[in-house]
Amino acid sequence: MMACLKNQEECQKEFIETTKEVQDEILKLGERRKVLLDKLRRCQTELEVKKTESAKLKQKFKIYAQIPDTEVKFTCQNKEESDDNNQPIREVFAISQRPTVLLQGGQALITFEEEKVASQILQLAKCSVSCEQTSLDVKPKRIKMDPAVKFEIHLRVSKKDLHVSMVPPSIPEERMRDRLEISFSRASRGGGEVERVVYDKNNGTGKITFLHPGVAESLALRERYCVDLDSEVNVQVGPIYQYQLRKFQDLQDHLEIHFQKPSNYGGEIESIKYSRGKALQAFFCEDKMEIDN
Repeated sequence: MMACLKNQEECQKEFIETTKEVQDEILKLGERRKVLLDKLRRCQTELEVKKTESAKLKQKFKIYAQIPDTEVKFTCQNKEESDDNNQPIREVFAISQRPTVLLQGGQALITFEEEKVASQILQLAKCSVSCEQTSLDVKPKRIKMDPAVKFEIHLRVSKKDLHVSMVPPSIPEERMRDRLEISFSRASRGGGEVERVVYDKNNGTGKITFLHPGVAESLALRERYCVDLDSEVNVQVGPIYQYQLRKFQDLQDHLEIHFQKPSNYGGEIESIKYSRGKALQAFFCEDKMEIDN
């Protein structure tokens, strides 16, 4: 009987100790949950601030331009020089800025249908304009427009290379390259077979070269990718591209525009060549009239 009572007391004591340990663990988990919730709220607040700053910057650097509608007629399909899918994506964008003029306060811009009307008015020292019961003297003045800018942007986007950034330097460089290669090889995450990995620990960036084209294109559209380091980390991903600015409007273009205008006693130009600071020899060919048989 005494042994049973003693055993019961020991079981009750063990139960009380176990209950206390569980309660302490629940208390710690509650405190941990509170800390994580506070951190989540701070991160959400910081995210909202960053989104607001991003929206302001996008609005600040947004370019508004009225691009006129242009009718395009497709006559045939050009054959590609090479059917190799490894070739980069090539695009050409033509940029043309319209001439502009800055109007100051108290100025007005008037456009006439005929140039001779504007020339006649510009010869006058002043013009008296009736405005209700008063007369207003205005002075005609020739405007100076900012020159138009025309150029082309030649863009080359790689189909196999992917840019990686915001990689935390949490592990040695050699291990980092291995982890990046393994992470981007996971087909379950949209990756593919990796051919080469370049990693720069100084700025936390890298370049992933895939063996087959197409993988880099799809991953670049996601903008973020999960890699396995000491833990799962989201890094930023994007395309790797090169661009060149070509065909800037130069003096030859301005000469051609000037001598095409009838107001400058010009007309349609058949050919023009401008020598840029060096001697060139021009060859002429004889015009031959075609005689119908």
